[in-house]
Amino acid sequence: MSVMVGSLTESMVPEEDVQQGLNSTVENSTSSDHVQQATQNARVELAFTLSVLVGLFQVALGLVQFGFVVTYLSEPLVRGYTTAASIQVLVSQLKYVFGLQLGRSRSGPLSLVKTFVEVCRKLPETVVGTMVTAIVAGVALLMVKILNDKLHQHLPLPIPGELLTLIVATGISYGVNLNKTFGVDIVGTIPAGLVPPKAPNPQLFARLVGNAFAIAVVGFAIAISLGKIFALRHGYRVDSNQELVALGLSNFIGGLFQCFPVSCSMSRSLVQETTGGNTQVAGAVSSLFILIIILKLGELFQDLPKAVLAAIILVNLKGMLKQFADIWSLWKANRLDLLIWLVTFVATILLDLDLGLAVAIGFSLLLVVVRTQLPRYSILGQVPDTDIYRDVAEYSEAKEVPGVKVFRSSATLYFANAELYSDALKQRCGVDVEHLLAQKKKRLRRQERRLKRQQKEQQKQQQKQQRKAKQAASPNGTSISVAVDASLGDLKGRDVEDSRAKVSPANAQEDVAAGGQEEARAPEASTLKALGLPRPDFHSLVLDLGALSFVDTVCIKSLKNIFRDFREIEVEVYIAACHSPVVTQLEAGHFFDASITKQHVFVSVHDAVTFALQHSRSGPSSPVLATKL
Repeated sequence: MSVMVGSLTESMVPEEDVQQGLNSTVENSTSSDHVQQATQNARVELAFTLSVLVGLFQVALGLVQFGFVVTYLSEPLVRGYTTAASIQVLVSQLKYVFGLQLGRSRSGPLSLVKTFVEVCRKLPETVVGTMVTAIVAGVALLMVKILNDKLHQHLPLPIPGELLTLIVATGISYGVNLNKTFGVDIVGTIPAGLVPPKAPNPQLFARLVGNAFAIAVVGFAIAISLGKIFALRHGYRVDSNQELVALGLSNFIGGLFQCFPVSCSMSRSLVQETTGGNTQVAGAVSSLFILIIILKLGELFQDLPKAVLAAIILVNLKGMLKQFADIWSLWKANRLDLLIWLVTFVATILLDLDLGLAVAIGFSLLLVVVRTQLPRYSILGQVPDTDIYRDVAEYSEAKEVPGVKVFRSSATLYFANAELYSDALKQRCGVDVEHLLAQKKKRLRRQERRLKRQQKEQQKQQQKQQRKAKQAASPNGTSISVAVDASLGDLKGRDVEDSRAKVSPANAQEDVAAGGQEEARAPEASTLKALGLPRPDFHSLVLDLGALSFVDTVCIKSLKNIFRDFREIEVEVYIAACHSPVVTQLEAGHFFDASITKQHVFVSVHDAVTFALQHSRSGPSSPVLATKL
């Protein structure tokens, strides 16, 4: 937070701009001091105005329950993020450990890498006295912590190693004069007393609003990440919205007293935890001491070496740096969580805390989508003499019910995996549905063309017969019998007419019967068996939708297509274990109609299987009946 605020104030209030705005008639030495003072005042005003804006954002986010975003901060993400933040803190303290003078503070992508490269480049300029002071203080503090761990059962209170280190280091620095003798950088003048309140500058709001929001989110992320880590250690729950409001009020009220934006201090939080402070009392006592130091005791720590403060911070980062062990444990436990940890860590190191957090959350959500696209699909079998159905690939006792396929997915069905669900269903059922449907359509078209040709040939034959009958009944056809006796001719004529009259009804009945047989054979002709195609080895398909928590329009269309395609290959489809909210959503999406009714929905898989066995198709014409259900 300090690096982000510092880089913002330096970029928005550069010293050169302030110097150009001042009157150049003043003497050079006085002018330089005046420029520095004016620059400092402008940056302070920018910082506390920023603090007020950050506080307003955090309070507003807390009131609108923005804390729900914490649900997207998984434990691997939080631990990777805090580990990267600890590296940020470590690198920021190196200049105090080696006594280096670096350029202005950086923020943004690759800022940590650039700072580390600059530290390495300036290592030859290391102040030996500063480095020795940091090493001695760090070793002494580490020994005190080891002693506390060894004797914690015998000590009524832990030895305050940090406080003793500060007091001893300040005394030695004052007595030996480390600053002048060895060039050790010290804290210096600490102003005493409280600064009077001052209203922020509203004209700066427009320039600061974007950075204020980013700092507000990063501050919340740091606070809630540390809070979740300590909550897991000590067994309590963190209210994220309460944390937002508390942080916002702290920054808003602090901004009125010319404070810059703050968040949870990783180093100070770890120091407090390791010294045994676990309640609000520890925070109250710590705040009281800080107030006393600000008012009266600040000048006593003017000779405190900065290297000692850096050593205290680095020693207390040990707990956070131990989180690198997560890499090995996650590698053995869950490699997708390890991927989240690594992506969060690398993104935060390279892109800084704000962009790193955004990338980590985005990647984590993307991984959730990918996980739903790659669920476990399984064919279920019945455990003998029970109503329990389990994956036949995992349970040797589970056997498939003859004639019934039970299919289950471990993830909910929605637009991102609906097509994958359909493909996996057809693959696990062992039937190439698309090929079978294509062959059926092809043979039906061929059969239809054959029937049309037969009808045309029949029509031609009928037309020929009609022409012959007309020729036989015409006068030219009877002229050859003129020489025959008229009475005999009349009798024969009447006999012919009677015979025609007798034959006509019979022929009509035969035509009707033939038509009826053709109509009766039409459904049979469209079955897979009649078309010469292989039938699936099951007559019913049960979809176990117990994993569905919601459905969307793509899911509904996909389920309808499954019903349609499997019915075309003479397989009836049923739905089982569907929760009532999902059924309500199916109704709202118009899933049920004349062909798909609620009679296809069952409470359990066993109910659906029992119904399917009782209503299995026995006749070749039943598929058409099922298709038109």
